[in-house]
Amino acid sequence: RKIIFEKQWFYLDNAIGHIYGTTFEVTSGGNLQPKQEVEETTTETKEAGTDNRNIVDDGKSQKLTHDDIKALKDKGIKGQEIVQQLIENSTTFRDKTEFAQDKYIKKKKKKYEAVITIVKPSTRILSTMYYAREPGKINHLRYDTLAQMLTLGNIHAGNKMIVMETCAGLVLGAVMERMGGYGSIIQMYPGGGPVRAATSCFGFPKPFFDNLHEFPLSKVQSLLSGTFSTETLPADPEENALVEEESNGLSEEKQSSLQETEEEPTEAPMDISPTEEQDTMDINVEDVEFKENKEKENKENVREKQIKQWERRKKLKEAAALLREKNADGLIVASKFHPTPLLLSLLEFVAPSRPFVVYCQYKEPLLECYTKLRERGGVINLKLSETWLRNYQVLPDRSHPKLTMSGGGGYLLSGITVVLEKGKSDSSNSEALKMEEPSSKRCKLQDLPC
Repeated sequence: RKIIFEKQWFYLDNAIGHIYGTTFEVTSGGNLQPKQEVEETTTETKEAGTDNRNIVDDGKSQKLTHDDIKALKDKGIKGQEIVQQLIENSTTFRDKTEFAQDKYIKKKKKKYEAVITIVKPSTRILSTMYYAREPGKINHLRYDTLAQMLTLGNIHAGNKMIVMETCAGLVLGAVMERMGGYGSIIQMYPGGGPVRAATSCFGFPKPFFDNLHEFPLSKVQSLLSGTFSTETLPADPEENALVEEESNGLSEEKQSSLQETEEEPTEAPMDISPTEEQDTMDINVEDVEFKENKEKENKENVREKQIKQWERRKKLKEAAALLREKNADGLIVASKFHPTPLLLSLLEFVAPSRPFVVYCQYKEPLLECYTKLRERGGVINLKLSETWLRNYQVLPDRSHPKLTMSGGGGYLLSGITVVLEKGKSDSSNSEALKMEEPSSKRCKLQDLPC
């Protein structure tokens, strides 16, 4: 299919078989051709001005018009030659500083040279792309914040992770990449099913998905209370039975209609000519075959539905069994929902001395979550943080911070789980701590002279 990217369209057929990192040139017809390494003509011989103060951008400095450039393209002249002609026909190019000339050439090359490089997808590339193009889809999760989440969550191969995210599958993909196909992941999802649009962009091999499980958020409370069963799901067997009854009913109707069609020729009057009789027989045979094929299709559809529902139930049972063990090695939450109820319910499935990380675009929900966790207990090392990011341009004699920078990358609440003693109330514990002072402090107070 046709790929449209950066106002350029092409077909990826010729890219198959080449290694990642190969640079291609888009030829006529949108076909890709590996670019030959040619020494670029340097512009060192050209004169350069001392400053740009006398240059006025009035749109008259370029002698070539849009029609001229279009004519050059139609002739099949390559982008590099077009850029060279633009430089030669620019009246202000020689007056620009060396840095401004480099910037001009780079800008024109991007516009007229149809060159693309295919790179291997990774968390860094995908998160940068999503944040730059569609930040709303990933809840404005910046790439450095995602890196902090993976570090604070202690994600590594062999882990048993619980992931709850509504970031189009980007966080899930990042966790899967870090784990490398070893260990197990349980994805909690709201609604009808999990969203994994970004996860599919990673290009993971099939074995990576063998240990990926999914569980609906709507069934978490029933699992915690012990009332969960796969029969509480939509009544798949009843639906199947209805489908089977309908199909049986249809088949009975079809059989009766078939019998009627079979009986019709016998009831036909005797004065029909042989050719007419042959035509009616052919039509009847075609009807019978069509109806038989339709019956087979209906039966196959019913079987496929039954198989899919059975597989869904089986996966759900496996996920429920993993959660019931309550020994997950970590919890990652990055969703558009309020984090407090999510975290308090999902922490029940995490083993003691394990990290958890919660992402939110705003600070206030995490402050409330922080307060609730302090009241509840069972967690230590609670930290609410925000990472600050500033990009720098690093080039010879012109390294400086970039003019535009991100306003905020969201907030993270992280901590470590500990065993929660449910026998003692949190208030009594806090009062006892207030009343009793450490022994070292008591000794020091006693030793002081009056």
